[in-house]
Formats: sequence, structure tokens, C-alpha cells
Amino acid sequence: MSRVRILRLAAGGDGVGKLEDGRTVFVPRTAPGDLIEPAGLRSHKRFARARLGRLLEPSPDRVEPRCPHYVRDECGGCQLQHVAPPAQREARRSFVGDALRRLARREVADPPLVPAEREFDYRAKITLAVSADGRRIGLHRYDRADQVFELEWCHITVPDLMELWQALRRIRPLFPPRLEAIVLRTGREGGRHVLFRTADGEVWAGATRLHAELRRRTVTATIWWQPVDGAPRAMAGAGEAYPATVFEQVHPTMGDRVRAHAVGALGDVAGRHVWDLYAGIGETTAALTRAGASVESVESDRRAVAEAERRGPAARRHAGRVEDVLGELRAPDLVITNPPRTGMDGRVPEALERLAPRRVVYVSCEPATLARDLVRLPSFRVADVRAFDLFPQTAHVETVVVLERAS
Repeated sequence: MSRVRILRLAAGGDGVGKLEDGRTVFVPRTAPGDLIEPAGLRSHKRFARARLGRLLEPSPDRVEPRCPHYVRDECGGCQLQHVAPPAQREARRSFVGDALRRLARREVADPPLVPAEREFDYRAKITLAVSADGRRIGLHRYDRADQVFELEWCHITVPDLMELWQALRRIRPLFPPRLEAIVLRTGREGGRHVLFRTADGEVWAGATRLHAELRRRTVTATIWWQPVDGAPRAMAGAGEAYPATVFEQVHPTMGDRVRAHAVGALGDVAGRHVWDLYAGIGETTAALTRAGASVESVESDRRAVAEAERRGPAARRHAGRVEDVLGELRAPDLVITNPPRTGMDGRVPEALERLAPRRVVYVSCEPATLARDLVRLPSFRVADVRAFDLFPQTAHVETVVVLERAS
């Protein structure tokens, strides 16, 4: 097998090199500058994939991963623990810049990146999978979604949740039958939550006992249960379906910084009519309203809309998919859009092109779909791009793009 020098990192975190025949080869768990001997080469017409066989010469940017699961179990939760933090941040900048240049055909440099305060211990939510035989509860192996390894401690998750997981593992016989997943989450108020998702609708009667066993171990948490195709229920410790089941950023501190930057990028909103699309629990809407804007928000999760109403302040809120309620919205002066990883439905950029707001601020967690949507907005120029390091140790990056109507 020939030697390969790793040149850079691709958007998913794989190292990129060249084979002797000129084809590009993608190799996970490699760092720019590594000289490797690839193994398990899988050839395609124009590229190849391989595993790291032997590391012949390590990159100066290669470090020892902190998490034992990363190497021992080939954990798929992180992709870049073997890369030093400064090189990780440079790679994430390049993921955004490359997508905007190559896919969106926008002439922009790799954007500046706002670093996270913590490289580890930052996630406020983790979802644990259950193996098909029910024997293991943990995370999936890298590139093998059908395999689950037993999780001991996730080093990018806040210790408060991992301490809860240690207590739960000791009382595993009390978990509900036909378990499919467990979600551990901390709320803004500091409380801890455990959501059990099961594969049937038979009412789980053991939540009170499990809650009591946790308390006996001086561990407090609200216990939730969600049957297949059913709504989540608070079973012990609380009576409201928030915050355990409503989307929030898994890195709240950095999420706040993204939101503040996005709102600030709109400029003076006083007296302006603003759309807040994919509005979640209404934190951006609240910031805009406090700044004097009239706001129409759209969110498909009715529980999130109810929470936004509870928190206030007043705004015109629409519960539904953005593309389905566009006809009910008054033409905007300014727009903030924060879609899921799949990006915006094609009808949304079509409406923005037609209505021509002065400025659109697009918050994205996926550079490729961001680039696709920018292609659909040819009448807007890119005025600013900023990346935010919400997910250290991974290949994920949050991006805020400021679009202005071209003159």
C-alpha cells in the first residue's frame, strides 16, 4: 500500500490526501500533515476512502485524545479529538469558506471564527442509543450507525449530566421495557432531565420508583417518558413538557453569542417589521421586540410556541412550517432565519427574493445547505460572514451570514 500525505480536512472531518494515481482519498482520524499508510481502500470512480492503517509520521497538529472512547470504541460523537484546538478551528473556518466559494459561488474568504470558552464539558444535552439486543446504552461507532458501545463518560458533555448518567447506570433494571433511547438534558434553570423513549405505548409505571432511587443517591432529576408516536410526559418531578422536549442549543453560552450577533447584524430594528423564522422558544423574537421591532415569528413545534408565549413579550406568532405560513405574513423590512440542518424549503428563498427585505441574517449549522440556499438568493450580496465554535472536537460549525439587497 502506498504512502499518503494528508493535506487538509474535509467538511465531515476526514483527512484528505492523494493516491499515486491522482485520486483523492478520504481517511478518518487523520490530521493535516500526517504521513500515513492507508488500509481497507474502497475505490470509487473519482475518489477513494480508506482507514488509517499505520501512522508513519505524525502531524505537528496531532494530539492525544482526552476521551478513551474516541480510540477504544471509535466513538462517532466527535470527529476531531486527535487534532489540536487551533488546527480544529482553522479547519472549521475552511469548511464554511470552501462551501460558500465552491457551492454558492460567492467570492469570500474563510470567515473569522469566535472560539468557545471550553473545548470540553460544554454540551447541555446528549442522546444515548440502545443496541438492538438491549444490552448496551451509549453512542454509535464512527461510520457504523448500527453499532452501539456502552458509554461510561462523554467528555464534551457537561459533568453534571455525566454524573447523572453514572447514577442511572447503577439502577438500570428500573428503566422502562422496550427502551429505544435516553435523552439527558440540563435546563436553563439548572435542573436535570431524563427522557426515556420506548418502542411501545404501554404506560410505564416505574418512573416514581426510579425517581426515588435517584433521590436516595442524592441525585435530583425530572423523569420523562415518551411512547412511540406519542407526546412526552413528565412522570416524576415536574408537570410541564418544557424544557426536556423543546429544541435549544446544546451549547447555551455560545448559542447566546450567536443570537446576540445575529440580532446586532440587523442594525437598528426600532420601528421595523422583522420576521423571525424557525424561531424556537422565542429568544430571538424577545430580543427584537425589546429593541423596538414589530415581530412575526414562525415555529413548527407548538410546544416551543407555547413556551415563547409564556415567556413573552408580545409578538405575532405562527405555529407551522415556514413554507406553509408565508402567505399569512406581512412583508418584512428585515429577516432572521435559523433553519434546521436541512436548510430552508425552496419556497422560503423564493419569497425573500420576491419581497426584497433590506437585510437577511441567516444562521446556519450546515455549510452545504447554507450554500445551496444562497444560490437561491441571487439578489442578495454577502455583506459579512462569521463562524462560531459551538461544537469543539467535532466537524460541526455554526455560521452567521449577513445578506443585503444588491443595489
